Amino acid sequence: MPMAIHSEHTGKPRALITGLRGFTGRYLAQELASEGYQVFGTAHGDELRGPEVFSVDLRQADQVRTLVERVQPDIVAHLAAISNVAYGNVDTIYGVNVMGTRNLLAALAALEHKPRMILVASSANIYGNTQTQNINEREPAQPANDYAVSKLAMEYVCKIWMEQLPIVITRPFNYTGAGQAETFLLPKIVAHFRQRKPVIELGNLDVERDFSDVRTVVKIYAKLLALAPAGEIFNISSGVGTSLREVIAQVEALAGYKIQVAVNPAFVRANEVKKLVGDSSKLVNLVGSVPTFPLQETLSWMLAAEVESATI
Repeated sequence: MPMAIHSEHTGKPRALITGLRGFTGRYLAQELASEGYQVFGTAHGDELRGPEVFSVDLRQADQVRTLVERVQPDIVAHLAAISNVAYGNVDTIYGVNVMGTRNLLAALAALEHKPRMILVASSANIYGNTQTQNINEREPAQPANDYAVSKLAMEYVCKIWMEQLPIVITRPFNYTGAGQAETFLLPKIVAHFRQRKPVIELGNLDVERDFSDVRTVVKIYAKLLALAPAGEIFNISSGVGTSLREVIAQVEALAGYKIQVAVNPAFVRANEVKKLVGDSSKLVNLVGSVPTFPLQETLSWMLAAEVESATI
């Protein structure tokens, strides 16, 4: 495992991002670098670029300990996860999302110089199906799939370590942007239109989701890392629900043609969460305003962008 750090004495505060080369990690790295941080991170072996990016399997506690001892981070953003609800390997979902998080927190707690803030990205999927119109952080968790169960378990792991470490947990609702992998629905839809395909296969068109822009999300992450509200949990959401049917109509308007939608029963999950829309008033009360983007503007950006897709 490559562990050399070639720029150890820059004098800059150090940020560690797990999942650095993933979708969100790349945008957050840019944001933190612009704020004066020296950014280190973990990535998969084929994503390694640069001396500050390390190949680390979070399920291997010894690898994680070596990483944090070498980096000595001032802040940490834990983004690495199996983040696709439909991911097929359940052992990997729980291994990475739960044990990977525990290994990271245990290693950070063992440092003499502990980080001043650790942000752990959970998911609004933990809320599951609920009749609540706009879900706030007090909503009981009702996870409806292994991914959501793993994220809720991860939150409880964090709570075990909160007396020793300053941890903030985020529950982002759906968000997207240029570079997100096409295994996610909105990038899949946009890619079909970019390639001007006549037909797209989807599942339930009437599921309703709360979509934010990744550029908004990383601004919020950076603010939380700066404000350091240890022990708190925050939703990240737009508060606006949009169905896939409405998303299709918006992209059709942007692309200038209509696509034929074929409903594939294989894409309709029995435990599908029908509606997931958030209330982020607790977050707004803390961080104030951040730049936001109407969904159509985000879709337009994605449609025009030629960006290498990421898996996380």
